[in-house]
Amino acid sequence: MSGEASNFAAPNQRDAEVAALQAKVRSLTNQLEAAQHASSSTKGKRRQMSPHAVHIQQIRGGRGKRPVLRAERERMGRNASISTQKVMATLPSVESQYATHPLAIRILDMFQRPSAHIDYLNSHQFAKDLFKLCQKVRHILEREPRVVFLQSPAYIFGDIHGNLEDLHFFSDNIWRLGMSLTAGNFLFLGDYVDRGMSCLEVTAYLLAMKLQLPNKVFLLRGNHETRDVNGWEEHYAERSFIYQCRNRFGDDIGYRIWEACNQVFDRFPLAGVVDQDIFCVHGGIPRSVSMDSTRIQDILNVPKVAGINPPYEHEDDACQQVASDCIWSDPASEDQERHSVDPETGFGESLRGGGAICFGSKAVTDFLQQQGFSYIMRAHEAHAEGVAVSKGARVFTVFSTSKDHNQGSQALAGCILVDGEKLQVINRSPANKNQHVHPSTGFHEFVFIYRTSVVADMVGEL
Repeated sequence: MSGEASNFAAPNQRDAEVAALQAKVRSLTNQLEAAQHASSSTKGKRRQMSPHAVHIQQIRGGRGKRPVLRAERERMGRNASISTQKVMATLPSVESQYATHPLAIRILDMFQRPSAHIDYLNSHQFAKDLFKLCQKVRHILEREPRVVFLQSPAYIFGDIHGNLEDLHFFSDNIWRLGMSLTAGNFLFLGDYVDRGMSCLEVTAYLLAMKLQLPNKVFLLRGNHETRDVNGWEEHYAERSFIYQCRNRFGDDIGYRIWEACNQVFDRFPLAGVVDQDIFCVHGGIPRSVSMDSTRIQDILNVPKVAGINPPYEHEDDACQQVASDCIWSDPASEDQERHSVDPETGFGESLRGGGAICFGSKAVTDFLQQQGFSYIMRAHEAHAEGVAVSKGARVFTVFSTSKDHNQGSQALAGCILVDGEKLQVINRSPANKNQHVHPSTGFHEFVFIYRTSVVADMVGEL
């Protein structure tokens, strides 16, 4: 009797199991159809990343049992970033090669507390560090193309012009934990020297960051990274780069440091592209020099070492035109659009003179369509708001110094964060004071204190 009962219960149990499996299949089918419908309705849209991570652990089993995997979904925060950094620090990489180099450490210490390093800034050691830094960064830049391609998130900075104070603001508020621990890339659009009184400090810091983080920090070339401009002492006087080099280190060593820096500038890229969508350059878009190539290809064809102003003998006219347009051109004003811009090409003569050009709305449209880009981000022009928009909100001008350009005491220093589909403007308020750059006697007094010349016996040592 009990055997018959067990035989009768077995088919019923199997039927129940089959029914449960069928119900699960129907449920999974419905979920799949719903997912496919949601995917088709959101096609072409970027999804926001969820700030969660799946943490997987292997748990040992008991005696004779196999280990099992346990997965937990955790929200990521600052601790996750630090943990990731610790793991990545143990991996071999190019970026870690100079992370603890004494040269880079000395310069970063100087940047963090400049008023406490006045002796170093006037020392033989600082001069030797600059020479060595230039030699090392030159080799890194020679491996970069004339157009660098990077992914967002990316911070875009305009002209700095020797303004250590505004650069400190960005450091204190954007990469407070250091660039290596800050998500994203850093793209600087040129004009690091002249006009401001801390050109050597700004140059040393940016080159040190390039040395430490060659795949995270990118330095484009501006028109002030040419010898004709940063050697124009008659025009800029004590605010010229060559004057500050000579005044700090003496005529001989000062000239050699100025030339070493310019040899690094000769190797700076001319443009950058973020997310294959945003064209970044110091001045503006170049005119086409060939029907058989795109403008990006034209820039890539510029020699690896280019003097531009003045050019080297190996630079032909076409390459010099492309490079000059990248570092010198401006968006056309409304008046220029009406009177001086060629309606067929969209380009015209710039008010700057000297062969510089301006680009109008047609030139912008043609360039963006040819390359498949959406925006142009450039520097080169001072704006009191730090960031300006023109040409139908397709051209952004970024200016990252609030001083030395006759924009008034309320001028802002700005930068732009490109983060996927978002463009975020970050400005420095004039009320913001940096605790390290502002000693009790005031910033301008600090700037002028350490500009005394270094003794001539450095010639033998260097």
